[in-house]
Amino acid sequence: MEPASLRNLVPPDRAVPFLGFVWAVILGAATASAGALLALPGQVTALPISFWVMAVLAVLIDARPFTPSGRRLGAAILASVCLTFAIMLGWGLGPAIVVQAAAVAVSGARMRSSIWRTGFNIAQHALALAAAAAVLAAGPELAFRAGGNPSWTDVLAVVAAGAAWFAVTYGTVTTAVWLRFGGRWPVMFVSGLGFEVLSAGSLLFLSPLLVVAAHLSAALIPLILLPLYAVYRMARLSTAHEKISRLDPLTGLANRKALLAEVADQAAAHAERAARGGPDRHMALLLLDLDRFKRVNDALGHAVGDRLLTEVAKRLATVVEAPAVLARLGGDEFAVLAPRLADVAAARRTAAVIAEALDEPVLLDGLPLDIGGSIGVAIYPEHGTDFETLMRHADVAMYEAKQRGDAVSVYAPEADHNSPERLSLLGDLRTALEVTGGVAAYLQRDADSEVTDVPQLPGAGEIRMYYQPQVAIDTGEVVGVEALLRWRHPERGMVHPEELIKAAEHTAVMRLLTRRVIDDVIEQLARWRDEGLPMRAALNVSVRDLHTGDIVDQIEDRLARYGLPADRLQLEITESALMADPRRVLVTLSRLARLGIAIALDDFGTGYSSMQHLRRLPLSEVKIDRSFVLGMVEDGDDAAIVKSMIELAGALGLRVVAEGVEDERTWRMLRAAGCHVAQGWFYGRPMPAEEFGVWLSRYRPPVLHDARPEDRPLNDARTDVHPEEKPAEPGSFPRRNGRRTNRRAEGGVPESRGESTLEGLDDDSAPAARGIRGVARAGAEGDK
Repeated sequence: MEPASLRNLVPPDRAVPFLGFVWAVILGAATASAGALLALPGQVTALPISFWVMAVLAVLIDARPFTPSGRRLGAAILASVCLTFAIMLGWGLGPAIVVQAAAVAVSGARMRSSIWRTGFNIAQHALALAAAAAVLAAGPELAFRAGGNPSWTDVLAVVAAGAAWFAVTYGTVTTAVWLRFGGRWPVMFVSGLGFEVLSAGSLLFLSPLLVVAAHLSAALIPLILLPLYAVYRMARLSTAHEKISRLDPLTGLANRKALLAEVADQAAAHAERAARGGPDRHMALLLLDLDRFKRVNDALGHAVGDRLLTEVAKRLATVVEAPAVLARLGGDEFAVLAPRLADVAAARRTAAVIAEALDEPVLLDGLPLDIGGSIGVAIYPEHGTDFETLMRHADVAMYEAKQRGDAVSVYAPEADHNSPERLSLLGDLRTALEVTGGVAAYLQRDADSEVTDVPQLPGAGEIRMYYQPQVAIDTGEVVGVEALLRWRHPERGMVHPEELIKAAEHTAVMRLLTRRVIDDVIEQLARWRDEGLPMRAALNVSVRDLHTGDIVDQIEDRLARYGLPADRLQLEITESALMADPRRVLVTLSRLARLGIAIALDDFGTGYSSMQHLRRLPLSEVKIDRSFVLGMVEDGDDAAIVKSMIELAGALGLRVVAEGVEDERTWRMLRAAGCHVAQGWFYGRPMPAEEFGVWLSRYRPPVLHDARPEDRPLNDARTDVHPEEKPAEPGSFPRRNGRRTNRRAEGGVPESRGESTLEGLDDDSAPAARGIRGVARAGAEGDK
């Protein structure tokens, strides 16, 4: 049973409309029943013994009412309803109202209800009886009221009167709950309708039988107690089943179903507070996941794990106070709904208290178990207005906290890799891959014909490869290109590489992307060969591609179909991809190496690869990450790191490629350090395949000059640079939109032209972003 203090509580901000409605119901009941009550004194002496038996039973039965869990003011099951409705059918409205008022007063005292609550319940029952009496008065006199045999007309009249009774009681109670707690009235009306119809109908439609029995003998009336007890037990069992279905059987806490209902109720109330601009209009859903619970389960068994969960639940219950709701969702996941918060800081403080409660080890049989937890926080309405959205965002925040090693994390859209926007982008990417170029075009190629253009479907966008030259530092010879993926979305414009990576890297679309890149690049190499421009191309692959041998089979098939030697293709992998699963990656790389495909380790210096992996892998090249190359002119530490990596790679017999070469001073330093190959804007920008031949015909290798770099003209190969993307001045850093950038971007990574976002780029002459090359890939690639 709900505590009396909570049942009698009225929120201060709702007191005026709620109590106003209560008084309106009381006044309405007094008006409707005044005539019947004034005529009652003249009826008392004529009332038969059957009436008095029913009256006494009604009051005694309600001495032990049953109240289902919930918010409804009239939710108590008053068995007296059966008897008072029978009194109204047999002897009129006045006696029924008096007996019902007495029964409600007794039940109110038993449940320690406040005066306003008892008064409201008496009034709404009086109004209901008055409405039922009015329906009966509109029709012919009931035959069984005078002891006659009931007719079908009588039955229909009783059903109509019962419907009127129910409509008044249920409608007034629903409105009172709505005014007291807030929310949407139609939702509240429907939520408890089924249970109320069943329980009220079972009581009301016993009443005609009771009236017929009363005319035969008053001794038959007590027999109604057994059916009434059956109704009472049915209600109790139904409510007990409902309660059990909302509790976690292990911890006794609320479960997901109960939490969902509570969120729905609280969301409606908080929506009203937000509309009024109330300071407590926020609500937080906190999702807690125990950090080391699986270790306990694996080491000590599930029985100990269950005991640990029970102890954790008890500890959490000591710090989670009403009106907050604590729930266990399953496994080692708990949730807390914290309503009526002022801001995000209040939610953080609540989460910090919960996290602190888990700092102390849990003692089981004298063994201290250190668990801890990660908490994700989602705020209503900023992060969602329904249970599913809040739960998903809290889950994203919780995993963000785990990854960062923090106890608490508040949801941030940029950390959500599966937002609706990103899912939409992923769908558009899949469409673009399936209907444009690449594989589709390849399937339409005959052995002796050119590729047939494939019509692009509306909304697919344009996917194409750009190529950036790689140049031998000593000779200035163009020794290859790196393939870069570009996607111009029909609505969003150029999609930033990092966004593309996050959307595709953990999905099956990555496989489609890989197939597309391999097909396009090998096909382009064959075209260049036919044009007398034999070229080697490097492309990147993701860790997902290296976990199976499919990529090896595809490359082997395409090389054979186009008649290209394997040494024309090079695959680049990142250190993060290597460390994700070294054994599985090594199997695939070994197959590629036996095929004759060169393997390069990209972003060298930014990951966690050990010397052992460098020694075991079939590598032919390492690429020094641009974050070191861009800063080596002005930063002695970066220069020292670059030099050390060149010496290390040389000692291992590996070719060294430097990324992000932006100016002559960097080129000179790399040349002096013994670097083999470089790529960057100092040589040439990424460009479509059809422009590469033009660029190559105009390219002139850089020459060492004694004069200061700023006193001599730019390399001829750079004359096609976009005016807003001119090379950085020697000794300085790239300018962007006429403004000199900071030497290092946020997080310590130098900014560069290659790292500029794709926002605002509206023509194919714009530089390709360096963040995704060949194929979007996992790990550090998105940070480049």
